Amino acid sequence: MSLTILWFRRDLRLSDHPALVAAAGRGAVLPVFIHDDSVAGLGAAAKWRLGEGLRVFAAALEAVGSRLILRRGPAREVLEELVRESGADAVYWSRLYDPQAIERDTRVKTALRDGGAQAESFAGHLIFEPWEVETQQGGPYKVYSPFWRAVKDREVDDTLATPKLNAPSRWPESDRLEDWALGAAMRRGAEVLAAHCSPGEQAAQARLGGFAAHGLDAYKERRDFPAEDATSGMSEYLTYGEISPRALWHTALRGEASGKAGAEHFRKEVVWREFAYHLMYHTPRLLDGNWREEWDGFGWKDARGGAVRRWRQGRTGVPFVDAALREMYVTGRMHNRARMIVASYLTKHMLVDWRVGCDWFADCLTDWDPASNAMGWQWVAGSGPDAAPYFRVFNPGTQAEKFDPDGSYRRRWIAEGEARPTKTALSYFDAVPESWGLTPDDVYPEPVVGLSEGREAALKAYETFKAE
Repeated sequence: MSLTILWFRRDLRLSDHPALVAAAGRGAVLPVFIHDDSVAGLGAAAKWRLGEGLRVFAAALEAVGSRLILRRGPAREVLEELVRESGADAVYWSRLYDPQAIERDTRVKTALRDGGAQAESFAGHLIFEPWEVETQQGGPYKVYSPFWRAVKDREVDDTLATPKLNAPSRWPESDRLEDWALGAAMRRGAEVLAAHCSPGEQAAQARLGGFAAHGLDAYKERRDFPAEDATSGMSEYLTYGEISPRALWHTALRGEASGKAGAEHFRKEVVWREFAYHLMYHTPRLLDGNWREEWDGFGWKDARGGAVRRWRQGRTGVPFVDAALREMYVTGRMHNRARMIVASYLTKHMLVDWRVGCDWFADCLTDWDPASNAMGWQWVAGSGPDAAPYFRVFNPGTQAEKFDPDGSYRRRWIAEGEARPTKTALSYFDAVPESWGLTPDDVYPEPVVGLSEGREAALKAYETFKAE
């Protein structure tokens, strides 16, 4: 019987997995996860969350009579060694689209084929491959709305069932997940974060089912209110591939067919993620350079010093901004409306380079995604893909009045000055580094930059930039 090594990366699921179905169709399957540079380079929260996902996924494989083999080292060398050890004649994996992954996977594929093994990559991390969506002129899209119109009526295949997995005749040695210590950088924050995390495919499907039944109808109307549980919560599961984007697409379509008011808007958000990957694939500078290259000359302020430190700590003195940053530190996630406010305050009011915030999110988010994170930051900063004909500056005060009118979101996360602070607000002080020296009894600070003052400075800086 043929043996296929299935190299898992950002696809920790058994259902709707094209590479897994193809591998199972040709014989026995040897599931493998490799701790290489792409894992080593993850931020603290993302690396911890990956470890939790691997733990649950390994248990899911064991429940169906399989195993997850863990190895550490450069992917090409590890896979070539496993081919020799196991006698596998093929290696399959799900495609990734960032430039580092493309370069690595190309080297791996060439080396394996040169060695006589079959090596194939499959779709699964996206619904639409980036090269499959083109403008009428044959190039990539640069604006979301026409991208959405190009894909919204396309036929998308149904999700795939979980295949039966045949085990290899002999299992190779595996590292112990505990020895990788993927959560080490989280230190004491890991215990706090764990209370807000439900990893794995089963949890993802349960969450999606609950959202489809109880949240999808009101999604468009209520999704911007951060104190409410009105979003799908799927971003974290998509990041680690614990659910497929195709599953979300079909959930939305069923909602549209049954008349649920928020269903199409939810599908648009699924496509927004697709658009981020489309941009990243065609313009890789999205990740670490200004997507709009003319922004290379914008005069960002020096990011060193106490102001940025206070922003990272959630002590800017602007309650909506601080609540959002603390939510991220405690839960590993941040509400999408709050992300825009936090990013706007850093890049517009404080005039700090978007990459400073992008890197901080990469360290603190459990749902960190290279394309979505970078595009979100650049969209807010003004250097990214945005069809708006003006320089957008979010006002955290008016945003709070509109989307947190009773202050419940801010009270949930800010303890200072509260007679009876909430448990979640207090948990922030259990999660942050002791070296920060923060306590709930601290006096809540004055704003780093006043809202009117910051807006005026941002608009002036932009006018100066345009005039140069």
